[in-house]
Amino acid sequence: MSVARRQGVRHGAADFLGICVIAALYYGSARLGLLQQLVRGQVTPLWPPSGIAVASLLLRGPRVWPGIALGAFLVNISLGPSLPAVLAIAAGNTLAPLCSYVLLRRTGFREDLDRLRDALALIFLGAFTGMLVSATTGSGTLFLAGVLNTGDFWPTWSVWWTGDAMGVLVVTPVLLVLRSVRRPGNARPSRWAEGLLLAAATACAGFLMTSHAPLLFLGFPLLIWAAFRFQLAGAAPCALAVSTFAIIAGAQRSGPFAGHDLLTKMITLQAFNGSAALTALLLAAVISERAQTQREIARACAQLAGMAAKIATGNHHPMVPDAERETEPADPQTPQRPSPHP
Repeated sequence: MSVARRQGVRHGAADFLGICVIAALYYGSARLGLLQQLVRGQVTPLWPPSGIAVASLLLRGPRVWPGIALGAFLVNISLGPSLPAVLAIAAGNTLAPLCSYVLLRRTGFREDLDRLRDALALIFLGAFTGMLVSATTGSGTLFLAGVLNTGDFWPTWSVWWTGDAMGVLVVTPVLLVLRSVRRPGNARPSRWAEGLLLAAATACAGFLMTSHAPLLFLGFPLLIWAAFRFQLAGAAPCALAVSTFAIIAGAQRSGPFAGHDLLTKMITLQAFNGSAALTALLLAAVISERAQTQREIARACAQLAGMAAKIATGNHHPMVPDAERETEPADPQTPQRPSPHP
């Protein structure tokens, strides 16, 4: 009983620590997201906490939901118009990733994101469907509290929904990649050089994207390069960087965002971010799936080659398996050689 009690205490302490860490990450990432707030000081085009919440549920299970709820409450307590409104918004921010988690688990989602079906599930169920809960709850709460009027409801709802969805699309894959990252001790120097070159090219493209020139399209060749050469491990961070640069350009009203109103700017920004995330996830999943198929084909060919080599050297009967050949009865027409022992 004492051993079981100690194990229970240890597991409880680990769960409590995990909840505190998730709450801290949620709060810290929310503060970073609010630096680019566009609507009513609360709604941003990229909400990283939604991606952290979905990733934590996928990796740690639904038992960590109190950390999400605590982080959402701490963020909104200084933003909400009243305590009931804060509680309602925090509840929506907690229920949305839980809904995404349930939908993903029911489809057999794998955290490796090495199948096309996993990428599609994360996009359409985890991001676009699950985040409807938080956008509807939050916008409805602000409307009922008198913060939003009728004309501001749908613009706020659209920015809230796309911001939460973008958080899932660009932040969750990065966290899932970090879960399985290992030190590539046997990687060739050319591989390291290519990775550093990709990072440098992404930084240069980000500088150009945030300038006054409309050069957002520079991000797509980088996404294709990262997906083809590094699969999800390269495509996910590259998509996060490209989307961040686009958001900075939108906040500064530079490049293609100069001279436009909020609605046009949000449509352009979210269309670009969505296209970048879709390109990175889908292409990386297809490349990973193709590589896995090629490995399975090579393994099957090696097994067939080994069997053919054994048959050619006479180790195996070409038609009859060993087990059947050992138990094969003697031909009654063939004379039997007498045994040398009586």
